[in-house]
Amino acid sequence: MLGAIAGDMIGSVYEFGNHKTKDFPLFQPESCFTDDSILTVAVAEVILQAGDYVDAFKHYYRRYPNPCGSYGGRFQEWAASDDSQPYGSWGNGSAMRVSPVGFAFEDLDTVLQEAQRSAAVTHNHPEGIKGAQATAAAIFLGRKGQSKAEIKSYIETQFGYDLNRTVEQIRPTYQFKASCQETVPEAIVAFLDSTDFEDAIRNAVSLGGDADTLTCIAGSMAEAFYGEVPEAIAQEVLNRLDAPLRQVTEAFRNRYMIHPVGVSRLAQKC
Repeated sequence: MLGAIAGDMIGSVYEFGNHKTKDFPLFQPESCFTDDSILTVAVAEVILQAGDYVDAFKHYYRRYPNPCGSYGGRFQEWAASDDSQPYGSWGNGSAMRVSPVGFAFEDLDTVLQEAQRSAAVTHNHPEGIKGAQATAAAIFLGRKGQSKAEIKSYIETQFGYDLNRTVEQIRPTYQFKASCQETVPEAIVAFLDSTDFEDAIRNAVSLGGDADTLTCIAGSMAEAFYGEVPEAIAQEVLNRLDAPLRQVTEAFRNRYMIHPVGVSRLAQKC
């Protein structure tokens, strides 16, 4: 989950000013949490408190109506209204907020069911649900020790995404895309092509496009697979969250994460 927030913050300054290389400072004065982090924390709170996704999303929207980086237009209209019905979206919002689901549950079927539940209150289009499920599944499989080849094979077989491209092949022509089907596969490739957590973040930013969301999704998978968010990055992220978001993030990590900030699974085994 912290990997998703880290990706969101790092990618926030490149959302509308794409940076098509891996050479950039991870944090700048303007780096900040956006709607991606806000709604990720909302999902975490629902899981922690056995809450309701509709109530949580609307509550967090009212608390943070003007974040750094705007909400999607249809989500904003829904969140500001009294309407609780989903609006058939296939946007990438369902995938960018789902990472707590991949970390909180201990079997894949439950992860897939909860990912669908978290998505369907707004993104009840099949592509919106698929994007959330694919992201949560990759996180779950990564933290359970599956190899990248096994994760790739499962996602391709179960969800039909083309993961045979590389970052180098995607980068030259990739542009801003807001759909799950044109964001989630690219974020997965950014993770699959990486050598460590930071490299996954740099891969995702370098693709361009919807940089904060791409990097949010890739960061969530990288944290699960590599077993850590590097301590310097983790502390910078926590310092840039406001107190309510930080409190929920830390409560979620304390309950569901198997390693403290900056300590990998490999280090735990040694």
